[in-house]
Formats: sequence, structure tokens, C-alpha cells
Amino acid sequence: MLSTDYVPGAPNWLDLASRDIPASAAFYNAVFGWTFQSAGPDAGGYGMFVLDEKTVAGIGPIMADGVQPCWTPYFKTPDAEATAKAVEQAGGTVAFPPMDVFTMGRMAVFTDPAGAGFNVWQPGDNKGLDVVTADNALCWVELHTTDAAAAKAFYHQVFDWEYTDAPMPGMTYTLIRPAGTDAAAEAEHGGLMDLPPGATGPGSAPNWHPYFGTADCDATFATAVAHGATVIMPPDDAPGVGRLAMLLDPAGAQFALLTGVAADAG
Repeated sequence: MLSTDYVPGAPNWLDLASRDIPASAAFYNAVFGWTFQSAGPDAGGYGMFVLDEKTVAGIGPIMADGVQPCWTPYFKTPDAEATAKAVEQAGGTVAFPPMDVFTMGRMAVFTDPAGAGFNVWQPGDNKGLDVVTADNALCWVELHTTDAAAAKAFYHQVFDWEYTDAPMPGMTYTLIRPAGTDAAAEAEHGGLMDLPPGATGPGSAPNWHPYFGTADCDATFATAVAHGATVIMPPDDAPGVGRLAMLLDPAGAQFALLTGVAADAG
């Protein structure tokens, strides 16, 4: 379960790369009730998605050629430079080396060996998202990849993550938790799985994507589709987990919805 305690290796930030920030803001306002707040004139168009005066995600303009709209998780690191070295040693790519973001913290941008993008955040004044594991907020991150075994080895080398495999019909789903946490402590923050062989449809490239908690998966799904989202997977029940669905927003960024089996999603 995600927590704002933000131990090393856990997701502590999330942002959306968008070609049209007003259009993206309008979509997510309709779906989750988020409002956009600019980070200021020196932030290059970057801003925050806010719900009830709490930051639930970031959003910024696409700055490089060839980059597609996408959601990207950031994982906490105490040392962005050391993590960058670990990524290179493990066979990943440093797309943007560690850099200061004013006094808020340090970030770096990476891709894993299969091409899935992820970032790290070394906190300064900004420790991370204000709320997670709640309705209309981040509750899970998930990696779809072409080689789950290689991905497990890579991220263990980079973050020292620990894993629990959960066999499912026709596949194995791997639960991810930070180093030093017990499998019985429900400290998992995400999962990873192999893409189906030969997958070519929407969302079929290796990628990290977020799950957002919702009190009613079907209703939120219907709202998203009504506002231009593309369906990857319609709402379905996952035993012991809850009801989930997966979509692309109108610009093509992948995200998922989860109504948990407990009263609160996530």
C-alpha cells in the first residue's frame, strides 16, 4: 500500500507529459475533480493537479521530440547521482542526468532496458505528493514489460526492491515492495507483468502507468470515456483486489482505475 511516509524506492511523485495542458487539465477535472495550478512563471509551464488543496500529481509540457504523452512515476532516492550510476550499470539509460528543481529537490529521467520510462525524486523542500491511497489519487503503479524476469533483476539492482510472485491464470503478476519491508506488512507499492506475446494494441509498449483510486470504477470509467478516453480494458473484477479498468486519456497517456475491495480504494 502506498504511503506518504515515502521510504527509499517507493513512488513519491507522479506527473503527466502533455502537448496540451489546458485540454489535459479539463479531462482530469471532469474525471477526478482535479484543478490545475501553475508552478509559476519560471517553471516552464509545469504545474500541479490539486484536489481539496492537496497535490495529487504534476503536469508539464512535452519538451523533447518523439516523446509521447504519458504518465511517469518518480521513485524516492536519497542520492540521484548514485541512482543514475546504478541505472547505467544495470543496463538502463540516463535520458536526463540529475538536476536541481529550484529548492524543491533533485530529479533524473531514465529508461529501463526494455524502454519503459521512470524518474527519481531526491526530496528537498518538496517531499512528495500530498495524498496517495485515496479516492481520485494515486494508489498503485504498474510496469508492463517484455521480460519480467529481466525487469525484476534491473529494478532490484537499482532500488533493491523485493518481490512476491502471484500466479494468475495464464500469467504471473509480481508485487513490488521497498527494500527491507516484510511481505506480510502490505508495503507493496506496485506490480509488474509481461505484456501478452505479440501485443500490438493501445498500451502495448513497455511502460509504467498509474492506478487512481475511485469509489465507483464503473461510473468513473463511464465519465472518462464520455470525455474522450480510449478503452484498453473495461471494468472487471480482480479477486481479492477489487474492480479495475484501464484507459488511454484523449492524448494517449495510459492510466488505470481501481475500486478496492475495502471501503476505500487502493
